Amino acid sequence: MNLGDYQARFDEEPGYLDYARVSPIGRAALEEQTALSSVLSHARFGALGALLGQHDRMREAVAAVGGFRPDQVVLQPSASQGLMHTMFGITGGVALSPAEFPAMTYAVTRAAASLGVLAPLWLETDEGRVTPGNLRDQLTSSIAAVAVSLVDYRTGYLVDLEGLRQVIGDRLLIVDAAQAFGVVDAPYEVADVVVAGGQKWMRAGIGTGFLAVSDRARDHLTPVWSGLAGAQEQSYDEILAPAAGAAAYQLSHADPIAAGRLAAALEEIHAVGVPTLNAAIAERVSRIIDLADEYALPVVSPPAEGERAGIVVLEPLPEQLTVLAASLHNHGITATVRDTNVRLSAHATVEEETFSMLRAALVSFATTI
Repeated sequence: MNLGDYQARFDEEPGYLDYARVSPIGRAALEEQTALSSVLSHARFGALGALLGQHDRMREAVAAVGGFRPDQVVLQPSASQGLMHTMFGITGGVALSPAEFPAMTYAVTRAAASLGVLAPLWLETDEGRVTPGNLRDQLTSSIAAVAVSLVDYRTGYLVDLEGLRQVIGDRLLIVDAAQAFGVVDAPYEVADVVVAGGQKWMRAGIGTGFLAVSDRARDHLTPVWSGLAGAQEQSYDEILAPAAGAAAYQLSHADPIAAGRLAAALEEIHAVGVPTLNAAIAERVSRIIDLADEYALPVVSPPAEGERAGIVVLEPLPEQLTVLAASLHNHGITATVRDTNVRLSAHATVEEETFSMLRAALVSFATTI
C-alpha cells in the first residue's frame, strides 16, 4: 500500500488538527466494526469463531508493527488499564516525571497507596522532558523501574529510548506509547513494557489498546489484576494460577469487535509502513512550525525532527491565548487549548485545505493583536 492509498481510506473534515487527543477512524476500522457486529447480531451457526479469533489477529498485528512476539501482547480497553496492570505488579521504586500523562501518575499513586510495595520517585526534568542526562543522576539503588512516555503529551518531546536504556541498566523500562505507536519508528525492543491506546495515532477508535510485556518483565511483574481469562487454563471449578506472559493481564475475555478494529487499523499501518507515515507527519509538522514562525507565535515543542513526532505546541503571551483560541475556532480548526498553550497535532492525512484554514486563522490572530 502506498501513502496515497492509505490517505484515501480516511474522511475527516478539513481543519482537524487534534490527532493527539482522538484520531478519526478510517474505513478499515469502520468496515471491521460493521462486519463483526453483523456476525454478532445474526449469530449464524459456526460463525462465532470469527469473533473469537480477533484477539489472536490483534496480537499478530501489534507484534508486526512493534516488533514483539504475538504471545507478548494482550488487548486492553485503554493504555490506562495497561498501566494499572503494570504498576500494581511492580515491587520496588518507580522513577517517573510528575508531568507525565495522568494515566501514568494515577497508576503509580494508586498502586503505591493500595499495596505499599511500590514507591514512586518523582523526577526533576528539563521542562517536563526526561533525558538520559537528567535521569542518570537521580537513579538510586532502590529504583526497580523507570516509566516514561515515548512522546510527551504536553511538550511533544520524543524521548531517547536507547539512551534511557543505557542509563538505567537492568531496571525495567516502562513506555507509554499512546502518542507514538504506529507513527514513530522507535526501538521498542529496548523496552520491557509498552502500552498504547488505539484511539490516537493508530486510528482504531476509543476502547482499543494493548499491553506488551517482555520476557524479562514477565519474570519481574506480578499479575495482580488477573481474572478467569488470564488463568493458565480455563476452569469454572477451581481458581488457577495466572498464565505465563501477557495473557495473564486480563480480567475477562477480550472485546472481539474492539480487537478487530485495532487489528484492521494496524494491518493498514503495517502495509504502508511506519517510516512512510512518520515522514509524511514530519513534513506536516514542519509546515505548522513554519506558519507559527511566520506569524511570530512561539513554538515551545522541539523544532528538531529527531526530537519530535506529530505534536506542535504554541505558547502565545498570556493575554493573547484567548484571541488565538478564538481565531482557530472561528476558522474551523480543531485543536487542544490547555493552560497557557495551544496544541496542534497532524497525521499523515492532513490535506492542503487544512493548512489554508490554519493560515487564515493565524492572519486573523495577528490582525487582532
